[in-house]
Amino acid sequence: MAEHKKLENPIDGDTVADVPEQLPSTIIRSVSKKRAEAARVRALREAGKPVKTKDEDEDEAKNIEEQNDEHTLEISAVCEKWLTDAKKGLTYDEYRKKMEEFGQNMLTPPPEKFWLLVLLSHMTGFFSLLLWGAAVLCFIAFGIDNSSQDNLYLGVVLAAVVFLTGIFSYYQDANAAAVMAGFKNFLPEECIVVREGDEKKVVATDIVPGDLVKIVNGMKIPADLRIIACDEMKVNNSSLTGESEPQKREVIVEKKGSQILEAKNIAFYGTLCVNGSGMGLVIATGDNTTIGRIASLAAKASNREDSETPIAKEIHHFIKIISAVAIFLGILFLILGFILGLDALDNIVFCIGIIVANVPEGLLATVTVSLTLTAQRMAIKKVLVKNLESVETLGSTNTIASDKTGTLTQNIMTVQHIWYDGGIKLARGIGNGVVDEKSPSYQYVKNCIALCTTATFISAEEEKNDVPFQNRAFSGDASEGALIKYIEPILRKGGSGILAERKSNPWVFKLPFNSTNKFMFTISKMGEKSESDRVLWMKGAPERIWTRCDTILYEGKIVKKDDYKEAYDKGLFTLMNNGERVLGLCYHTLPAKDFGDDFKYNWDGEKGEKSNFPYQGFTFIGLTALMDPPRAAVPAAVRSCQTAGIQVIMVTGDHPDTAEAIAKMVGIIRSPTRRDIAVREGKDMKEIKEDHPDIGARVIRGVTLMSMSDEELDRLLDYEELVFARTSPANKLTIVKALQEKKFKRYKDGKPPKRVKNIVAVTGDGVNDSPALSQADIGVAMGIVGSDVAKDAADMILLNDNFASIVDGVEEGRLIFDNLKKSIAYTLSSNIPEITPFLIFILIQIPLPLPTVLILLIDLGTDMLPAISLAYETKEADIMMKPPRDSRVDRLVTRKLISFSYGQIGVIQAMAGFYTYFVVLNDYGFPAEELPQASELFFDFAEDSDKAVFSPDPTNTIDATKLSIDNRDIRLIECNIKDENICHQPDEALAHAQAAFFVSIVIVQWADLLACKTRKLSLFDQGMRNTVLNIGLFEETILAILLCYIPALNVLGTRPIRFVHWFPAMPFSMIIIIYDEIRKYLMRSYPPGNLVEEYTYY
Repeated sequence: MAEHKKLENPIDGDTVADVPEQLPSTIIRSVSKKRAEAARVRALREAGKPVKTKDEDEDEAKNIEEQNDEHTLEISAVCEKWLTDAKKGLTYDEYRKKMEEFGQNMLTPPPEKFWLLVLLSHMTGFFSLLLWGAAVLCFIAFGIDNSSQDNLYLGVVLAAVVFLTGIFSYYQDANAAAVMAGFKNFLPEECIVVREGDEKKVVATDIVPGDLVKIVNGMKIPADLRIIACDEMKVNNSSLTGESEPQKREVIVEKKGSQILEAKNIAFYGTLCVNGSGMGLVIATGDNTTIGRIASLAAKASNREDSETPIAKEIHHFIKIISAVAIFLGILFLILGFILGLDALDNIVFCIGIIVANVPEGLLATVTVSLTLTAQRMAIKKVLVKNLESVETLGSTNTIASDKTGTLTQNIMTVQHIWYDGGIKLARGIGNGVVDEKSPSYQYVKNCIALCTTATFISAEEEKNDVPFQNRAFSGDASEGALIKYIEPILRKGGSGILAERKSNPWVFKLPFNSTNKFMFTISKMGEKSESDRVLWMKGAPERIWTRCDTILYEGKIVKKDDYKEAYDKGLFTLMNNGERVLGLCYHTLPAKDFGDDFKYNWDGEKGEKSNFPYQGFTFIGLTALMDPPRAAVPAAVRSCQTAGIQVIMVTGDHPDTAEAIAKMVGIIRSPTRRDIAVREGKDMKEIKEDHPDIGARVIRGVTLMSMSDEELDRLLDYEELVFARTSPANKLTIVKALQEKKFKRYKDGKPPKRVKNIVAVTGDGVNDSPALSQADIGVAMGIVGSDVAKDAADMILLNDNFASIVDGVEEGRLIFDNLKKSIAYTLSSNIPEITPFLIFILIQIPLPLPTVLILLIDLGTDMLPAISLAYETKEADIMMKPPRDSRVDRLVTRKLISFSYGQIGVIQAMAGFYTYFVVLNDYGFPAEELPQASELFFDFAEDSDKAVFSPDPTNTIDATKLSIDNRDIRLIECNIKDENICHQPDEALAHAQAAFFVSIVIVQWADLLACKTRKLSLFDQGMRNTVLNIGLFEETILAILLCYIPALNVLGTRPIRFVHWFPAMPFSMIIIIYDEIRKYLMRSYPPGNLVEEYTYY
């Protein structure tokens, strides 16, 4: 089991934190057990023995929330447990002991590999090893026969290719790591602690359990704290629980057995204090905090054995196929060579040649560049790709499990609707159904919001720079922040503002909101004159506000509220059913003659009944409805995912009602839920059975999930529309694992079950999402609001926090897979004209039509840029209308792709090469029928041309009719091209024929490249808009010309072939294009699954 070590202790060496790989059922033990275990660990380390923590076999995930029991203890008991004082804090002696025991207050960073090991890993992948092997074989071949430098050149170039592509991919990963390093900002730099009764500002990493910490508005909580004093303190736990609404902290004792995540007397490490102040007693630091344990769980999930990406699996699958084919053919023809009596040395060299010819040497660079180009395109769209291969994984995803808060929603509380004058109005917008800002009743809404809120904007700089109000920082409660952001621009239109309104209508009394009353009110003097009436403005829970009112405001007039009870109930139900947080507004006028400047207001009694001013009999103004709204682009993004056959599931820690409402808004839920059926049938939701036939979408609580058996959970996942609410980190992890392990999908309509293999993407921003992000096939974190733990756990980071970027990612991922298929199809096609010359050479002993170096010039020269250019190919029109690929069937390399490349295009290319080869030799006096068994003669002539005897006139080679060498002869014919250096000269004629064979492959690869631009669309529909591909066509042609016609490059085996010898391959190039267009036309013309598609659609 991997030990989880703390960072170096600044006081006395280093210690080992008691954080086993799987957390025990009681995650934080009592202090005595902790000390005993810490002492045991230290003793073992000092003795040089391996340290193994206890309780290793207990389930960490299911017990992540079963932490300290401090929330269920009295403050005195907590102080006793941690040997501290609730007023004076720790003594310095006790502080030093605890620092030695628990170490510094920081999360253990993820392990980092030494850069050289990372670089080596990029150079020793499975594909890289295959190329290293090919390079070694080339060096061996050169060692066996060093008469030619070909194999040496080949080996050096192959080694250089692996090295350079390894450097390239390491550079990309290093860039992503550098961006990640810029995210680190988790702990506050300093905080105020009380030790021995003195307040002291310390670095947050130096606090220990038992320290007394002062909490102020706006600070990040530096450790897990038990609240021992607070004043209207609220914390934002959204990164931990997914709940967007700030949670109030109280000095209470929770019930025994209650979960610490739900405790109101605990402030968690890394969360934010958004209102009020308080004092907290540190109960856990660093890795022992709730966030620390979730981070450990995430690290464990990320190290699982099956974490290989789908594209890595596909490349391994492809390499296995190619390796098997190469080795099989090499050994087969080695055996055939021995059977046919070939020279052993030559036989081994040619065996190596066959193996090298089968290896697509340029593919490693093509894959790396394709992934890198896509990562760069994603970066433009504000998506950081930490792992290049993860982009393609997103393309194969068929399930996205998304967090709600900050991912699907904006994580900004916003006023959505206002109910007044008996109807619901949109809070902002243009047209019908929007509030009328000139309406008499709306003036009261406006005044109540302005004067019955205490939140304020806090940045003068933002005011100076005219930052939109929705984006401005504020102090106060999130709901009040939403209200002032809404009302300020409306007041500004009238030349006023919140501060101006409050100044001209000053408060004379305020009662803050509390959880008992569930309302707050202010009393304002409406005007600066003493004779101005006072007005009590109140807002709070709708039911509390409504019951205090006798009348209601309707079109600016006060009328009896009973006539509007039905409209009120309907409006309230609609807003709450939308998942919005509803606040009621009311007012009451207090005459100046009774409530003058010297009046002392006194609120008293459980409901205010003992107060010296009215506490009921108010006038109801209306309702305001707030919510954390969906991001504008999310509904369309969800719809695109569903069109692409991707199931989108919401997994959130928020309330089920809110989760369901947001899911309906963004389109995750489109079918009836239990709630919808209950409303439709006028029943309580509990009366509707879970297996009701009309239920098409399920909303499941985390506690319900925990009580489900594996079979029940598997059946639940048969639903297409799912929302999981009130989930813990363990629940999220369970859901992801269950999706990954699901084997069959069952249907309600009686259709037979379908086998499934889910590729699961998880999106999230909070610490609570990190274990699921790690477990997922691809984790996607938010870059702006995302926690550091979530970013570390993820494979990709949305730098703009835009869920819609995931759709771009899916499209890019599918495009990568499509384009890699096209690139492989293009690359493999030339294998047949590269391999067959060796096979024919061995079988019938014709002079070798294509030497190894020219194969290398094709694979790493003329074919390289065209193969890479296919990575730039734009998407085909139906890319987001196809279902996700089934990784068990739709592999990167399939039998159909092999059939297309080898059995169809490759065969035509080989025919073009051999036809050109025979034409050239024929033009130089060597007829095709004389070439079988002539390889030794050609070889001997190249070795020692002085042995050659031409007949009938040995001095006249151009008119010769026969050539003899060492009792071997060959009939010659009249040369069509009478060049005395080539005509009837076996070495030069063969070199020209080999160069022409090389050029013929370039020519048919033109057609192959055009054919591979699309998998189904016509070339004429796709067009020639891929500039890089057009350059690739030009580049391979120019390179072939340079290699042939620059004399210095002829040492590679090329020759300046006659212009006429470029033409024999061109008809074959046309045949390839015509054949491929007919094939694609037949695929498009007939229904899906037609025979042509079945056997040729790769």
